[in-house]
Amino acid sequence: MKKVLLSVAAMLMAGATFAQVQFGVVAGPQFSSQTYKINGNKETSDLLTGLRAGVTVDLPLADEFFIQPSLLYSGKGGKETNGNLEGKMRIHYLELPVNFMFKPEVGAGNLYLGAGPYLAMGLGGKIEGQAWGITGSRDIDWDNDIKRFDAGANLQFGYELPQGLNFGLYADLGLVNISQNGNSDNSRRNTSFGVTLGYKFAGR
Repeated sequence: MKKVLLSVAAMLMAGATFAQVQFGVVAGPQFSSQTYKINGNKETSDLLTGLRAGVTVDLPLADEFFIQPSLLYSGKGGKETNGNLEGKMRIHYLELPVNFMFKPEVGAGNLYLGAGPYLAMGLGGKIEGQAWGITGSRDIDWDNDIKRFDAGANLQFGYELPQGLNFGLYADLGLVNISQNGNSDNSRRNTSFGVTLGYKFAGR
């Protein structure tokens, strides 16, 4: 087992010579919803449009393989309608995805496929309500409404041009029940997907 681990480590270090570290910026619209249970009844909210943007770094592991940590602002939430009642929950997260990337050369550029976990910390947010023409809103109460911490899995797919421009699609699946004092019959989880446009430049 020790020899296997040493061999893998040597391969990873050797792989770093195949490509440079790449830093980048990404931004794009994010479409999010929440799947929730109330007394065992499962529902999915309507989509809410937000923003996802931040910085990334691609660290080479081997030829065509990278690990990509990112630091992102991520706007999530959902819109719920029940008869004449409508409510929106907007949550602002600082998100840290860590993706394992495969970037084969295709045409003039590189296709990319990625998957991995993410961690997120709530920065703030609002709950907005409307009923029969009366509207109101308040800040999210992290002690009573939802938990500040979220985590899940994400997937991404896209294409990088040789000039550094890249574009793609992604999806996030929240795995944490963010409801305060939630259980199997009372839960709330984030789900989102979106489009990204970015630019990458080589580092040292």
